[in-house]
Amino acid sequence: MRDAAYRSRLQNLCATGLFLAALATLYGLAQAEETDKTKTDKKADKPALVIKPTGPMTLKMTITSSGSDVAEVSKLIDEKLEAEWKANNVTPSHFIDDYEFIRRASLDIIGRVAKPEEIARYLKDPPEKRRSLLIDRLLAHEDYARHWANMWTNWLLTRAGVFGRGKYHDQMNGWLKDQFASNRPLSEIVTKLITAKGKNSENGAVNFLLAHVGENIPNARVKEEGQFEMVPATSRIARIFLGTQIQCAQCHPHPFSNGLKQEMFWGINGFLRQVKREGQPPNPNMNNAMLAPSDLTLLDDPTVNPDANVFFELRSGKIKMWNAEFLPPPGKERGPRLDPKKTGIERREELARYVIEHEMFAKAMVNRIWGLFFGRGFVNPIDDFNDNNQPSNPDLLNTLAERFRHYGYDQHKLIRWITHSQAYHRSYVANPSNDKPEQEVLFSRMVMKSLSPEQLFESLVTSTQAEAGEDPKKRKELRDRWLGSLVTNFGDDEGNEVTFNGTIVQALLMMNGRDINEAISRPGKGTVAMAMAKRGANLNSVVTDLFLATLNRPPRKQELLDIQKKLPLKTGTKDDLKAAYEDLLWALLNSNEYLLNH
Repeated sequence: MRDAAYRSRLQNLCATGLFLAALATLYGLAQAEETDKTKTDKKADKPALVIKPTGPMTLKMTITSSGSDVAEVSKLIDEKLEAEWKANNVTPSHFIDDYEFIRRASLDIIGRVAKPEEIARYLKDPPEKRRSLLIDRLLAHEDYARHWANMWTNWLLTRAGVFGRGKYHDQMNGWLKDQFASNRPLSEIVTKLITAKGKNSENGAVNFLLAHVGENIPNARVKEEGQFEMVPATSRIARIFLGTQIQCAQCHPHPFSNGLKQEMFWGINGFLRQVKREGQPPNPNMNNAMLAPSDLTLLDDPTVNPDANVFFELRSGKIKMWNAEFLPPPGKERGPRLDPKKTGIERREELARYVIEHEMFAKAMVNRIWGLFFGRGFVNPIDDFNDNNQPSNPDLLNTLAERFRHYGYDQHKLIRWITHSQAYHRSYVANPSNDKPEQEVLFSRMVMKSLSPEQLFESLVTSTQAEAGEDPKKRKELRDRWLGSLVTNFGDDEGNEVTFNGTIVQALLMMNGRDINEAISRPGKGTVAMAMAKRGANLNSVVTDLFLATLNRPPRKQELLDIQKKLPLKTGTKDDLKAAYEDLLWALLNSNEYLLNH
């Protein structure tokens, strides 16, 4: 905070009720849209929320994307969801307006809020075509590859540890950017990740397996069993690509999946036992973690583990030997076994083929991406399919998985199907028929999502027109410092993050962060300075520019009145006026409406 007057103005602004406290974890803007905040339900003797629908109840959208599949599959999504709503006596929430849609779609597809000029272009398009045209533009945008590379890098390497940050993380991120920029099929990307070889300075994909090799096998057993146990890699391959938390079967039969036995974990593990690493990454527990990471090479050593066997301990304490063997198909006791004559990279190529051909691959990919767009998957958590965690709409999931497989695992198509469905255009605002948490599985309203650190960073740079955003090197330095403040640098033995600090910490850092205050106060080119230069003394126009740059919508009439009353925008010097606008921008950036994707 700059001074007492600054704090006072912010307190006055928050007191208007326009923005809820920045540390709140629930988005409160809907309160302004309620007819009666609460009333008593005499039958149930419980308060019931009555919300007046504020958006359109019908949505007319002309699909501009080429190919009949978009219209066909998006309609199929809506029909299957509507059948569930009818069966459960649920009325879906109203549709969002165009401003809400461009913000939602921009955050979901390119990982940041929209720019004012992007909103202006969007609104110039014919009303019935603009949403479909926007989806096409976002999929073709250069930020699309950056956003999806960020997400997949974090899923594959996490944000923690030696591979979760810095050089190795950047190598993977760069490789993934190239894949998503070319819209490579997800099946091809996953195959490359499992079969990658060479130096990580030349092929960032090798860092996926290099990050998860696990413990060294004692020298006396390397010839028979391989260089590394490859336990984390086994878990991660099944979890990310098959939606199966097979690590639960490492030491005993899976407690929630009757068909997942201990042998199945070690059967997959056997495909990876000829993996070899050249070079040594820094040890995060030693002083050398501060050293610059050296180049690493991923190879396969055909001279070790010649029989493709693994040894593991049963609960009884006995040691059991098992062949490299993939998961069995439904109804079968045994899966396809690896021919030990196949050595080196052939073993991983065989594993990749089995992963892609498995029925769970398409389901896991669809469920993961659906969860990103709707705030939850058909199965939640998105990577934990098991007997006690069945899909909420298995027919729709199976159908989407089948279509996804048919169209070559094309992520652009899957995104188009999802975002052209009318369900994706529904509001987060609940009504009495769909306001229960357990009804979220019906997807009759949108589930609000906290922005990821990467989404928040990119949105802040966009909204403030920060100077760091103009220089790639400065942008990366700022981004690394920002993410380092948000993510707890701890991981477990499976390579998972233990803690990710979300919305509350984000808000604290934003309110007290030097970088944010400098970006807000940036002279000449900052959002406030440019709005004042463009709009002059027109208060409403400047405020509108600030709202569009942050919340991607114009202010409401009552919001303008509150701002005029609570901030000294009509008196004082030009510097006083600039400071007041900066306070407003600060408050908008720290509002729950900004911190959440709704």
